Amino acid sequence: MTRQALAPEYLRIVPELEDFCPPAKVLDKMVYSPWTEGKLDEMLANSGVDTIVVSGGETDVCVLGTVVGAVDRGFRVVLAEDATCSSADATHDALMALYRSRFSEQIETAGVEEILAAWP
Repeated sequence: MTRQALAPEYLRIVPELEDFCPPAKVLDKMVYSPWTEGKLDEMLANSGVDTIVVSGGETDVCVLGTVVGAVDRGFRVVLAEDATCSSADATHDALMALYRSRFSEQIETAGVEEILAAWP
């Protein structure tokens, strides 16, 4: 899919989350990793943010780029395991296993309810 071929409503944040923006911020990106273009680094600079909670589509593509980049930058990374998905179940499952095993020291996984319950 390309931006030119999609209806504008498919590029907006879902209506249920619009009321949170602001204070929440939305970052549009044109590549898999949100770190590549530098906009996220700029957005987070001097913000005091030390933890990134990640959810999203394509566990094995965009989510992977996001969590690895966040780890590289020293953030605490929490992956919302029931708020991620992929177009391929096999690679989604494989990446979730990788996040939980190989990256268990760098990436925490938890369900949305658990994350919200722990929110200060």
